[in-house]
Amino acid sequence: MNRHQMQRAGNRVGVDDGMRSIVVRKRARSEDLLTPKPIPSELARVDAFALEFLPERLAPWIDDIASRLQCPPDYPAITAMTAVGAIVGRKIAIKPQMKTDWIEIPNVWGAFIGPPGMLKSPAMNEALRPIHRLEAEAVRNNEIAQQAYAVGLDAFRLRKQVATALAKEELKKTLKGDTHSRRIDLELGGQPQEPTPVRYHTNDTSYEALAELIANNPTGMLVERDELVSLLRHLDRNDQAVARSFFLTGWSGTQPYTLDRISRGTRHVEAVCISVLGNSQPARIAEYVKRANSNANGGDGLLQRFGLMAWPDTCPDWKDMDRYPHSRAREEACEVFERLSKLDRRAAIALGARRGPSDSVPFFRLSAAAHDDFLSWRSDLERRLRTGKMAPTLEAHLAKYRKLVPALALIIHLVDNGQNEISQQAMRKALAFSKYLETHARRLYGATNDTE
Repeated sequence: MNRHQMQRAGNRVGVDDGMRSIVVRKRARSEDLLTPKPIPSELARVDAFALEFLPERLAPWIDDIASRLQCPPDYPAITAMTAVGAIVGRKIAIKPQMKTDWIEIPNVWGAFIGPPGMLKSPAMNEALRPIHRLEAEAVRNNEIAQQAYAVGLDAFRLRKQVATALAKEELKKTLKGDTHSRRIDLELGGQPQEPTPVRYHTNDTSYEALAELIANNPTGMLVERDELVSLLRHLDRNDQAVARSFFLTGWSGTQPYTLDRISRGTRHVEAVCISVLGNSQPARIAEYVKRANSNANGGDGLLQRFGLMAWPDTCPDWKDMDRYPHSRAREEACEVFERLSKLDRRAAIALGARRGPSDSVPFFRLSAAAHDDFLSWRSDLERRLRTGKMAPTLEAHLAKYRKLVPALALIIHLVDNGQNEISQQAMRKALAFSKYLETHARRLYGATNDTE
């Protein structure tokens, strides 16, 4: 092979190597394109739930529910704290400052978000077991009281008829000049009063019926909805403007409300106290948030009142947990609910609550150490709210933590048998809880795209 032939052969080898290199690179790029990659998530990162946020007497129960159902602990925790707040309601309040009359009622609004099939409803039902037990017991007691009332009313009417008949006979004798007539005692005693049904929660009601329930149960009422967005959309309707206003009023737990109707007359509620609990799917709540932020709906802060709002990540791990419930933890939780359901004004005073001449509800104040922690947190919150750097919806949401944090501290204090002033431990749990909740609020108001 001469020099020119060798050169041409070398050129062909170089070309072949170059072509092979190009083919390899193209194949690598094709394989890279065909390799599945995770879909980027636009959801904000959130803090994981910690059992340390909860009262010590409820933490084992919540842990047991989450473990058996293999669901995020956020689900039963949000449910339980909302339910306890509803049970306490207007029985006892908290004054977060040391001297002022600023008072907060511990009714809170809770909701949690999760994909379909993640056992949201079973978790909520399990955590509502104690309040459902109270409701069932109240129904039985209401039936017994109603039967006793019916018997007492019949006896009263019979005594009245006998006394009236005897009085007529003696009156006839007197008119005939009969000197042996005797005086009839018409004192029959008070007419039995119809018992007021004791209620703790409802699922579906008009606002007029809800007002009637609260008037008969002034502690407050829990409104439980398995699908939260359905309630929110119902209240968005133009013909439900008054109902929406009633719910907005009930969030504070302190404002009176009077209904005047031609057919029903006047019904005055001393203070509307409503707790709301529900759950939703990511796509539905994200679509609602987007729609609420883009028009007039949501501008009044209805959605922002759900301070106990959690949107946890879905854990990919799963274990078969076929075991009996932790009976002692469940019974202790039921004992907490029963004890707080029986709390009245006298019992609140016995726990160290105070009540001034102008106070309609007994209240606790913070201990000095708890107040220092609360004031430090609130000072930081107020500064952040005044920077103008937050989205208006998130800003409105965090502003309502002024009620949420003291309410959580009071709930934790009462569940763990606290007396007198709110302890620093209860306040620190509430502050840690609020820090976790803020990350979930940021996820909620940032999820305006199709998350599924």
